[in-house]
Amino acid sequence: MIRSMLFLPGNSPKMLEKGPFLRADALIFDLEDAVAPDQKDAARDLLKYTLATTDFGKAKKVVRINSVDSNDFWKLDLTAIVPTKPFAILLPKVERSEDIQMVCSYLEQLEQSQGLAPQSIRLIILLETCLGIERAYELASSNPRIWGIQLGAEDLTADMQATRTNRGNEILYARMCVLNAARAAGIEVYDSPFTDMSDTEGFESDVSLAKDFGFSGKTAINPRHVAFINRRFLPAREEIQYAHEVLNAIEESKAAGRGAVALRGKMIDRPVVLRAEGVIAAEQEFKEEIDNG
Repeated sequence: MIRSMLFLPGNSPKMLEKGPFLRADALIFDLEDAVAPDQKDAARDLLKYTLATTDFGKAKKVVRINSVDSNDFWKLDLTAIVPTKPFAILLPKVERSEDIQMVCSYLEQLEQSQGLAPQSIRLIILLETCLGIERAYELASSNPRIWGIQLGAEDLTADMQATRTNRGNEILYARMCVLNAARAAGIEVYDSPFTDMSDTEGFESDVSLAKDFGFSGKTAINPRHVAFINRRFLPAREEIQYAHEVLNAIEESKAAGRGAVALRGKMIDRPVVLRAEGVIAAEQEFKEEIDNG
């Protein structure tokens, strides 16, 4: 379970050194927006060396490569990064399934050349344009390598010609589109970062909204945001108790030979059971954090 994904610039030795200590569930090493065109080669070499030599502990390693319209930067990124065996590649500005197939095909070639298992490196697609949002499900379901979707609200609102606000009303439609597309495709989905460093109340409200909507977790650009995201995306004690009741009711029904199962006056169907199983899995994975919370 990945709750928090923290962006780190791929050209900053200082920030890369801090990565193992920032407590994010996943670290996104950025070779795209954070790196100027004349620094791409140096950043790529630095990140390749860092990923090959640094122990990031439990944090999953994700690399945001350059978009497919960036000449051959994206190919150079993958050629350098795949041998370090990252958890996933984050592909930005996705609008066409053809681009996803092209990237996945090149990843497959690199995996074969490195002796890696097929599809061992996952793909996360970043939707940050109006066209990308409108094609969300088509893109999400276009290749089995796709593990998740991220929403990129800053570039999206620029494309929309909308004002980006802390309340986020302008991205409500986009949030629902990527969320529904991801769940329909059976993949994970991550909300856009909250970028106003001075608005703590707005940040906490934004994270809670994403959790309540059903996002898998949230991305961040500020290391100080990680702790709250991690706490908020843990299941509440009430959720855990109910999940145990659901699974216990299912077991009791099976033992008694009953087909229909009811709990607290409501029928328990498969989606309720799947959600309960997910809550229990999270409880087991983060038991220490939950007990101390």
